[in-house]
Amino acid sequence: MEEAPIIEMRGIVKIYPDGTKALKGVDFSVKQGEIHGLLGENGAGKTTLMKILSGMLPPTDGKIYVKGKEVKFRSPADALANGIGMVHQHFTLVEVFDALHNIILGMEGHGHFSKIDVEKARKKLQDLMNELNFQVPLDVPVETLPVGVQQRIEILKVLYRNVDVLILDEPTSVLTPIEVKELFDVLRTLKSQGKTIIFISHKLREVMEITDRVTVLRKGEVIGTVNTSEATPQLLARMMVGRDVVLRIQKPPKKPGEPILRVENLWVKGDRGEDAVRGLTFEVKAGEIFGIAGVEGNGQTELIEAITGLRKIEKGRVILNGKDITGRPPKELYNLGVAHIPEDRTHMGLVLDMTVAENSVLGLHWRREFTGMLNSIKWVRVKKHAEELIKKFDIIAPGVDAPVKSLSGGNQQKLIVAREVSKEPLLIVASQPTRGVDVASTEYIRNYLVKLRNENKAVLLVSADLDEVLQLSDRMAIMYEGQFVGIVKPEEVTEEQIGLMMGGIKDES
Repeated sequence: MEEAPIIEMRGIVKIYPDGTKALKGVDFSVKQGEIHGLLGENGAGKTTLMKILSGMLPPTDGKIYVKGKEVKFRSPADALANGIGMVHQHFTLVEVFDALHNIILGMEGHGHFSKIDVEKARKKLQDLMNELNFQVPLDVPVETLPVGVQQRIEILKVLYRNVDVLILDEPTSVLTPIEVKELFDVLRTLKSQGKTIIFISHKLREVMEITDRVTVLRKGEVIGTVNTSEATPQLLARMMVGRDVVLRIQKPPKKPGEPILRVENLWVKGDRGEDAVRGLTFEVKAGEIFGIAGVEGNGQTELIEAITGLRKIEKGRVILNGKDITGRPPKELYNLGVAHIPEDRTHMGLVLDMTVAENSVLGLHWRREFTGMLNSIKWVRVKKHAEELIKKFDIIAPGVDAPVKSLSGGNQQKLIVAREVSKEPLLIVASQPTRGVDVASTEYIRNYLVKLRNENKAVLLVSADLDEVLQLSDRMAIMYEGQFVGIVKPEEVTEEQIGLMMGGIKDES
């Protein structure tokens, strides 16, 4: 007789107030002591389902059973009381607190006059870290710690509460390869202790490596659950998308041309006045993808903002096609042939309440083809332009007059790519171009960047996804604390060497 699942969700329905049906009667079960992968495209319902299981959202309909007993959660505290905790993709730490106080926040001491027993908590935490070989500095403000360490704190915060079921939402998105290996070692230790882990990820290779079973959602419904040992990345991708997906990028050999972008001794300050970019010099050639890898927070954002006219340059020069463009504003850079796919699509790439048509010409609306007398907008031409982009880039949208917030994350990202390359640029600056998008949209965007490279465009790619940088780049730099640890060809280095470089250590071999 098969063992009863530790978690069982039956007929889960979630309908949001605007009528969006995120979950359509989902059945989902997890066995004790397994690592269970949860896959699906953007908008498939993965995070919604896990927010319901972790007490953050109430279901519209359906039942949840924990160890065979029906439960109803009104808050995350209810879920924690039943042994279920979730670590979210975006951290919820108090930056000025140290790790110890972040972990015990809301846990130690009860009542108005009770005293927090910090030393007792410290000992319990130290024992937990020793047991898992998962160390963090307990007395350092978390704002000064690398993102990989901050994530460890988030995980320890949940484990400190003695959960039986740990939900991890995209846990490797900010980690170096070495940190991913360390995390997986911890997950295997937790599994050996009988803990259950639900692992949400877009990275099929990692799902294949760490999980025992995988459940795939598509458009709010379960497509199926498979044993990982019997699956392939191609099968999982097909289940997610509903068609075959080419997981390897076809990138023919190409001899690059003359430099399109040259950066010379660039110094840029961060938001706190620190030197975020420190004396960088490099070039990107026509017909080349130059990738920049590294853990986020090492100056990549400031570098891109400086090149695209969004941040002041303290020292150094930026040269485009032989012309000094240092400090020029974004509008002027667009005219000179720079396109920018920003890292944050919702805050920098789109205006969510505006229509698809309006967003399709942001940064282009002042061009003569879209502007009439007295600077009025030629809406007929704008809508025709949007329709052309939708068709050419296979963007799924209700129509050009629909608000862009009604599109899935992947289709929003494709709209940004479509708009930027419609400027017919010499240089495409692509920052985190596939962040948070599903496997089908990722496939499309990566192939399109290669297409631009094949058409002799220069592409500067910044991505926290190491697989993406390795697949797409002709040359790649590894960035650490505002400097390049090295510039290499992807085929000439191992992932281990890159992992060391991402940690600031150059492997001389």
